[in-house]
Amino acid sequence: MPDFIARQNSERLRQRLSAGLTLREPPAFSKLARSTVETALVTGVVVRVYRALVLVNAGNSSGLTLAALFLIGVAFVFLMVTIHLSRFPLRQWTWRAPTFAVLEAVFECIVSLALILAHREPYGTGAATLGDWPALAGLVLIRRLIAIGGFSLLLALTVKLVRYQLLKREHAAWTSGAVRAGIPGEGIIERRQSHRQTPSNPVADRRRKT
Repeated sequence: MPDFIARQNSERLRQRLSAGLTLREPPAFSKLARSTVETALVTGVVVRVYRALVLVNAGNSSGLTLAALFLIGVAFVFLMVTIHLSRFPLRQWTWRAPTFAVLEAVFECIVSLALILAHREPYGTGAATLGDWPALAGLVLIRRLIAIGGFSLLLALTVKLVRYQLLKREHAAWTSGAVRAGIPGEGIIERRQSHRQTPSNPVADRRRKT
């Protein structure tokens, strides 16, 4: 009985926490965020174009400035990953995260090819050529798989830890309140159990009857 009540209580707490974290957003954005292909497409196009703009206009910028600009691009990738994965349960992240990484890398490589054909893809001190594209594509794929895979794993661990702490705190508060208020029918159950556990005294019973 206590285990059943605890399971029911935990499930109600999970539903309440999930409902509390739900945000109202435009239907179009919600549809886009749930689509792995569309989210990866937006991420790949924006990141590759942003990289090209940063490198082309770097000029005499310091290394610290370039690092900060690249961190903005990395933060955008992780933000899009978070927006997409947050729509699904954790058990689906094991295949959605690598799928997102592969698709994002594919779209980024397509944009890179288009920039190479337009002579706008920076590579080293000059512009990249068609001969450089296979190496660039392989590097992008490896980096995205490592970065997105590692970030998704860290994000999943963080979500599980936060969820566990919230459920633990809420369950402790509920249990304390239930003990003070009493569960309906709890007194009857306790009296029955105490009656079963208390050994009968034949001498006392005969005295009561007399």
